[in-house]
Amino acid sequence: MKIGIIGAGFIGSALAVRLTSLGHSVVIANSRGPETLGEVAQKTGATPGTPHEAVHYGEIIVVTIPLKNIPDLPEDLFDGVPAEVPVIDTSNYYPLLRDGHIAELEQGELTESEWVQQHLGRPVVKVFNNILADHLEKLGQPVGSPGRIGLPVAGDDPAAKQKVMALVEELGFDAVDDGSLHESWRQQPGTPCYAADMSAQELRQQLDSLGTKRTEEQHAQFLANHAALEKQMEAQGIKLK
Repeated sequence: MKIGIIGAGFIGSALAVRLTSLGHSVVIANSRGPETLGEVAQKTGATPGTPHEAVHYGEIIVVTIPLKNIPDLPEDLFDGVPAEVPVIDTSNYYPLLRDGHIAELEQGELTESEWVQQHLGRPVVKVFNNILADHLEKLGQPVGSPGRIGLPVAGDDPAAKQKVMALVEELGFDAVDDGSLHESWRQQPGTPCYAADMSAQELRQQLDSLGTKRTEEQHAQFLANHAALEKQMEAQGIKLK
């Protein structure tokens, strides 16, 4: 398959490594131009390109850039890209360490990926946001392996979601349906599912326990959990890409 990736940070690079190792052809882009991606290309086997080249190349497109940079993507980025091409969003909101405060995301009405979808003007499927990049690159296992990690997949287009879930399975993870994009709050930072490397069964049970409609109490708790995590990461000198 041909896959276009916008974003050459931790998650984008990890995906490129795994996808090329499985025989897929990848074009990867960043905001600074293909000429800056030589080291990434050497490490991952992906071909450097511009964002427009990446999205027009891919049979699946991955957008994996800092949330704050989503509005800076070209307005015509997806012009001419067939409607059936799934767009994966891996974004997470880190107001302290990277993104600044985005009022719409703190009010609780929009999930992170609904906000991304509005800016892209294109339906998205949310996945790969709740796993560490190093684990995404190295911990995939064959179907049925003990300890195989489950990854939540949320989206509103059933056909796009099925294509993405099949890719998740091929990468060595159990794809777990997390419902609609509006329900994707259940896999965002601060929730029990975030960076937890749960099995598919554990993940399904956790998602079910959270319910489908986020309460004000849940939203406040998850924001507090995430703020504490960000402060811990800051104290440890952890950088985000």
